[in-house]
Amino acid sequence: MNGPPSGAVRQPAPTGLRRFTTPRPPREERCELCGAPLAAEERHPHLVDTDKRALVCACGPCAQLMDRSAASPGRFRAVPGRFLGDPEHRIDDRTWEALRIPVAVAFFFHNSALGRPVALYPSPAGATESEADDAAWRSLLDATRLAADLEPDVEALLLRRHEGRTECFLVPVDLCYELVGRMRLHWQGFDGGAEARADLDAVFAHVRGLARAPQGSRP
Repeated sequence: MNGPPSGAVRQPAPTGLRRFTTPRPPREERCELCGAPLAAEERHPHLVDTDKRALVCACGPCAQLMDRSAASPGRFRAVPGRFLGDPEHRIDDRTWEALRIPVAVAFFFHNSALGRPVALYPSPAGATESEADDAAWRSLLDATRLAADLEPDVEALLLRRHEGRTECFLVPVDLCYELVGRMRLHWQGFDGGAEARADLDAVFAHVRGLARAPQGSRP
């Protein structure tokens, strides 16, 4: 049996608590449908599993094959890359209060399996669901054209109350869950803490840079 090269020092295997404190190499991401590796430097496609209400990482061929919005009647829908902003929205304090969201950020999407809109917001536990009653949803439909433009399951209305005003965007739903994950990772104290707020600012700066105005004038 060959030993280590001459002059090399054999590193002992981590034992005891060192197994849990020694940094681990990042896990290679793979397509959850076929197992193919996903390029780490590229943003890979996501599918929504409408039966399980879950996001699925996919390679390009699987995303195209399984996307029911293209032709297939299956349970998967591809998450699009559309970003829209509505600076002319009419979401005021009364509208926000009707939504009953206890924090300053929330997102809404239409869940086809449940047959109704769903409201969620970031929390230390992850995405927390809030009851979006019919009256509150109608108030959003009246206040912004983006609410009616959402593609079910795969697009979300992302709102943020900040410095006395509300920002309103239509975004891919996977971005909302990415935001929730980042907030959960850095959440401290009651309000999230400085690091979580910095993450929030960075995500919204990214969204502002991508968002375009919806086509047509407000009716």
